[in-house]
Amino acid sequence: MASNSIKIRAKLKEDVVTVKALMTHPMETGNRKDSKGETIPAHFIQEITCSSAGKEVLTAQWSGGISKNPYISFKYKGAAEGDELTLTWVDNKGNSESAAVTVS
Repeated sequence: MASNSIKIRAKLKEDVVTVKALMTHPMETGNRKDSKGETIPAHFIQEITCSSAGKEVLTAQWSGGISKNPYISFKYKGAAEGDELTLTWVDNKGNSESAAVTVS
């Protein structure tokens, strides 16, 4: 699963995996106005899920208050080197992206 909008890393150290991901997304709140004074419609990531070895390790519910091109970092236990980690996001317009990385 290759994705141009998600850059992700997963590093294992002493039974703890540290995940770092950068997502490309406009993250509009629906409160800003353009140069003509018209409201820019809301467009933001609503849900992020990460799974590894068939288990969900993270679920996050977001709103329009997250900055453009959001970055997320988290840790979890119970993975092995070589496991595949998949991160998926879904936005409020129904768009979604996924990216997978091997835990190293």
